[in-house]
Amino acid sequence: MTMPNLALWRWRSAIAGLGMMATTASAELKMNLPEPVSPLTAEIFDLHMLTTTVATIIMVVVIVLVGVTIFRFRKSKGYEADQDFNDSRFGTWGWILVPVVVLGIDLSIAGPGTKTLNNVETFEEADLTLKVIGSQWKWTYEYLDQDIRFVSTLNNEDLSSEGYLREVDNPVVLPTHQRIRFLHTASDVLHNWWVPAVAPKKDSIPGYINETWTIIEKEGTYYGQCAELCGTRHAYMPIVVKAVSEQEFAQWVAEQKQQKAAQMAEASADKQWSMAELMARGESIYNQSCAACHQAAGTGLPGVFPALKGSTVATGPVAEHLNIVINGKPGTAMAAWGGQLNDLEIAALITYERNAWDNNTGDRVQPADVKAAR
Repeated sequence: MTMPNLALWRWRSAIAGLGMMATTASAELKMNLPEPVSPLTAEIFDLHMLTTTVATIIMVVVIVLVGVTIFRFRKSKGYEADQDFNDSRFGTWGWILVPVVVLGIDLSIAGPGTKTLNNVETFEEADLTLKVIGSQWKWTYEYLDQDIRFVSTLNNEDLSSEGYLREVDNPVVLPTHQRIRFLHTASDVLHNWWVPAVAPKKDSIPGYINETWTIIEKEGTYYGQCAELCGTRHAYMPIVVKAVSEQEFAQWVAEQKQQKAAQMAEASADKQWSMAELMARGESIYNQSCAACHQAAGTGLPGVFPALKGSTVATGPVAEHLNIVINGKPGTAMAAWGGQLNDLEIAALITYERNAWDNNTGDRVQPADVKAAR
């Protein structure tokens, strides 16, 4: 093989390799919105496809015209700029027809766009109301009619896993073929609960309630993400919605109520919990609810979130520790956990924080201590 042929062979091999990589990447890359499973998201998807199609046609036409113009009227062929273009018939009609065409395109999109926006803002009687509260960096869900409340956080940060940054510990369970009202708010900064296949996105604003709705027509698991930049771990606020039949949803509600009753009975019992029991339960609660800010090792994020390891809160008076966990700290990202955790959970959490990471205070907080501090 001669040197020129060898070089050509190497170039062909490189190009072929890049082509294979591009094919593999494109097979994995989802370039469009997910398949809609509700009438409202289907309208949004159709509007998205309409605007994308129109924009693509305009782009192709403009590129072709610019390319032809550059090629045919290039300086090397002796062409010079027309100094009287605006006074010519073509120039005059061009300035008239181009705005008319653009206005026609805008009106062709404005019609279905207005209809879709009106439907987004249509509020009718719902079969189920779900309050969604965004916090750094978790979602709290309240089923207002079923008296169910839970926190949902990321539970998959394994880079090699298929569900990397997408799976949560507590997915939202919703029934199909029922009108569902979403009430959106936030406890700290702006968030945005968005599951493209299920419901339109709308900002979650502290101290304000926004509303959206959906009717899910197909059972399945659907994924979403916080769509508003909310802080350093914005990418770690996934959403998982499990759409099930109405019978399965009723069964799930019954199970959640039984579980809540058992937890409340356990938390209100006069049992004296051992250090080992409190530490095990507290570690689980800390990793689920607190580690995103204060880190798994209790080191915090310098300049953003304080460390608990060796801190004056975790090693100081128990009463102050209880107060900040139950009531939060105004003006900071420290939320009030008194309404989200029961007495036993708060007792276990504080016991863990006061004895983990070499804090070793030896303090053992009981549910009765939490009850007295509320």
